[in-house]
Amino acid sequence: MSELLNCPKCNGLFIKSQFRDTCENCYREEEKKYEEVYQFLRKRENRAASIERVVEVTGVEEKLIHKWVRKGRLQTAHFPNMGYPCDKCGRIIPKGKLCERCTNELTTDLQRLASEEQFKNKKKQATYYSAGERE
Repeated sequence: MSELLNCPKCNGLFIKSQFRDTCENCYREEEKKYEEVYQFLRKRENRAASIERVVEVTGVEEKLIHKWVRKGRLQTAHFPNMGYPCDKCGRIIPKGKLCERCTNELTTDLQRLASEEQFKNKKKQATYYSAGERE
């Protein structure tokens, strides 16, 4: 079922849909900005432009460009310098939620935790005898 929400940009009321997270007016404005960015990037000489350069030329907020890359509207295969921030450290990445460094760090932490759990389980299973209990 649809939800009645306030638009995060203009604070107007709108019914949230699966495709839109803003009201109709803000959505149209965002689409115009997308077209401007896309037209800029389509030119051969601009395909490798950095996000900073796109922001400088088009005036579109960096946050919107990140949103479009995350949603797959601006594909990093076509525009290699586009990306969005890693959820953990903020480094710009082309896909996923975490950069390679944060993924490796998380994997290492999980492996360490698993080995600690194994050690605790082995410790629980070990049988200890006091000097008086042996036969």
